[in-house]
Amino acid sequence: MQDIVKAVHSWMIDAGEQIKESLNREDLLIETKSGRKDLVTEMDKATQDYLIDQIMAYDPAAKILGEENGLDQLADLSGRVFIIDPIDGTMNFVLEKENFCIMIAIYEEGKGRFGFVYNVMKDEFLWGGPEIGVFNNGKEIKAPKNIALSEGLVGLNSPMLIHNRHHETDISDRSLGIRMTGCAGVELIALVKGQRAAYVSHLAPWDYAPGGVLLETLGLKMANISGEPLSLSGRELFVGGTPQAFDELMELMHQ
Repeated sequence: MQDIVKAVHSWMIDAGEQIKESLNREDLLIETKSGRKDLVTEMDKATQDYLIDQIMAYDPAAKILGEENGLDQLADLSGRVFIIDPIDGTMNFVLEKENFCIMIAIYEEGKGRFGFVYNVMKDEFLWGGPEIGVFNNGKEIKAPKNIALSEGLVGLNSPMLIHNRHHETDISDRSLGIRMTGCAGVELIALVKGQRAAYVSHLAPWDYAPGGVLLETLGLKMANISGEPLSLSGRELFVGGTPQAFDELMELMHQ
């Protein structure tokens, strides 16, 4: 168990150094996927390729579910599955040069065993799982306080608040405030550390699986908009938070 944690930690630190070296490149190739706001860079693809090479050398039988290079679907989650987001927050990476993460989750027989979330520019690395607890740069994290929406901040994305399809303005009014970082990893780190009461966004498996392992290890809750377990297949409306805030969100979003 400790061997695989050390290995993944090492790969992600190395990948982060490669990304840092690319930040000031004027020839960085930037493309779009589903639209002009959905960016992918050559570093997204190269980082995922690098991580997969390390994984396959470590465990040739492992399955890969990753955001890039056509690896975004799996027939099933049997065996050991590595779920990879090579650069979560690509828009931030391109325009801000900060507030982006490298993320990996390890699932075994459909259950989350380890999660790793690395805020590259802040040099903040969270990892853990149900067998070992959760750590931030080597220091164990305790479960955050079970605060209500009225006692904390909520992470949202701007289209959700603007269109208010699920009573997001009511969520904003109930909470102490809304924060929009444009990076699921940054938001999930904040939730794990007790800096958020909740986080709501449309996410793919690689966006929520790594942080989700950490959330559930600490007794926080997450589900889709129907309150059902997230499927690890396709994009879903992710709802996560402290137990108290989570229950309030479900009530508000279904009124």
